[in-house]
Amino acid sequence: MRHVSIIGTGSYLPEHIMNNDDLSRLVDTSDEWIRTRTGIGERRISVSMSTSDLAYEAGAAALRNSGLEPEDIDLIICATITPDYFMPSCACMVQDRLGAVNAAAFDLTAACTGMIYGMVTAEQFIKTGMYDNVLVIGAETLSKILDWEDRSTCVLFGDGAGAVVMSGTDRGLKLSATNLESDGSKYELLTCPAIPLDNPCVNTEFIEAETDLNEITGAEMSAQSMIKAAGQSKIRMLGQEVFKYAVRTVTDNIRVLLCKANLDIEDIAYIVPHQANQRIIEQASKTVKIPIDKFFMNLDRYGNTSAASIGIALDELVAGNMLSKGDKVILVGFGGGMTSGAVLLERT
Repeated sequence: MRHVSIIGTGSYLPEHIMNNDDLSRLVDTSDEWIRTRTGIGERRISVSMSTSDLAYEAGAAALRNSGLEPEDIDLIICATITPDYFMPSCACMVQDRLGAVNAAAFDLTAACTGMIYGMVTAEQFIKTGMYDNVLVIGAETLSKILDWEDRSTCVLFGDGAGAVVMSGTDRGLKLSATNLESDGSKYELLTCPAIPLDNPCVNTEFIEAETDLNEITGAEMSAQSMIKAAGQSKIRMLGQEVFKYAVRTVTDNIRVLLCKANLDIEDIAYIVPHQANQRIIEQASKTVKIPIDKFFMNLDRYGNTSAASIGIALDELVAGNMLSKGDKVILVGFGGGMTSGAVLLERT
């Protein structure tokens, strides 16, 4: 079976910075309130660029750093929950702008675990020999699906994109072990409804009825209930339950990878977690007894960028020349679905 490695990384952040003081003028919050609960000080917000724009910039950067030409790319995977359109896919739009004329392209939805799911999917295409070079992008403009009056969510998220070029080689950052998990029974913990069902056969009396979104849970958030909820396409989160799920799945995925690779935590140079909340990362550190300084964090500057966060963090780690030959890195994510996963990399 072929080796698979990351041979180039890239990222892109919008120029506009919204700090916590800016947010305090929109909702009842403060810099202290946000920092003590999340570790976030500022985030990037797009004022003109769409998700495909951010994805293109990050993808182009990763391609340049890989040394490949656009024509060398066989497949483009874009992980996002905030595409420009339902169709065409964000990946197809990036393919056109890059000039990657030989590439197939599709989008993938796994929320904040999207980059991990995209990388594991790309690995399978390369291992089987179907493709040689795959561009994986995680990109989001979460600012367009935030309720800017809900301080429990709007303080957390930001916009951005991260990307990797993966190839059938053992040079670069070699994938040594992977893991993916899902728990659909907890889907109601983190949601963003799609567009309403609208056709001549719809029960209009039901649509016009009053529906309290806070009372819609479990199986009720389906079928006809979704018709009403879909008119309010904003992120809704059960924060405490997401926190518990995140801590458990981060620690579980780390343990699974260490077991698969027959390694101890002392063998790991860095852990790059999904950049959701500093308190989640600190609790995971305590639970698995891993020193907090092994966890690479940049959420203080960017907030939670969902599918983009791990790609952005990995690019900063690589661009900062923080890895030496033989260093091992764990990427670990969790997100809506609920989903989680991890990838073990080794610098060769």
